Amino acid sequence: ASVFPSQKPKSELVRTSLRLLTSSAYRLQSECRKALPAEPSPAPDIQLVTQQVIQCAYDIAKAAKQLVTITTKENNN
Repeated sequence: ASVFPSQKPKSELVRTSLRLLTSSAYRLQSECRKALPAEPSPAPDIQLVTQQVIQCAYDIAKAAKQLVTITTKENNN
């Protein structure tokens, strides 16, 4: 996300992809923290946390692919 200018990108597709990328990264961080249980709390459902981590990673990859596709098309025009 830091590769793109700090000001608002002109393309709605770029803005949407950047939002997906950053929100998925925050979700991934949150899900990974859930895998490390605090002492007094019960152990997390590792299967559920694993599925959430996989989904976040997928969303990050999807957003990155969208950004590469969009910028490649824009640079070729």
